[in-house]
Amino acid sequence: MNKTLSAKASIQIQKPIEQVFDAIISPEKMNHYFIEHGTGQLETGKTVQWKFPEFEDKFPVTGQQITQNEYISFDWSGGAEGMLVEIFLESQADGSTVVRIKESQMMADESGIQQAIGQTEGWANFLACLKAYLEYGINLRTGAFNFMKNIK
Repeated sequence: MNKTLSAKASIQIQKPIEQVFDAIISPEKMNHYFIEHGTGQLETGKTVQWKFPEFEDKFPVTGQQITQNEYISFDWSGGAEGMLVEIFLESQADGSTVVRIKESQMMADESGIQQAIGQTEGWANFLACLKAYLEYGINLRTGAFNFMKNIK
């Protein structure tokens, strides 16, 4: 039996869905809370490069399906079969937005379990950083991962 795991995280952000969507697909916004630099806006079928401040490498990210103000999916696995990040946006009656993230699929073995735990932690951090940036103009990542530069 071939079992798989997914990483999941969600949060409610007190901003309209249009602002949340734009902050997730635009590198000019993402560099205020997530990446150091991106080579372009995330779009369906387009591959961009993301550079994180705590890593030397740039990471290829390929937009799979982008539906404005509703859904964003991309592959940043480097070509691993079946890997997909999905971001679901839901507008609320009070004008806020619920963001739900799911990253699939990791194998249900020790390596996959560790990957699912790490990705869940990472996506929870992403959402907290997104919320802090959009609601308060704060970049929570500033200095947060400097210790990782020394980890080999």
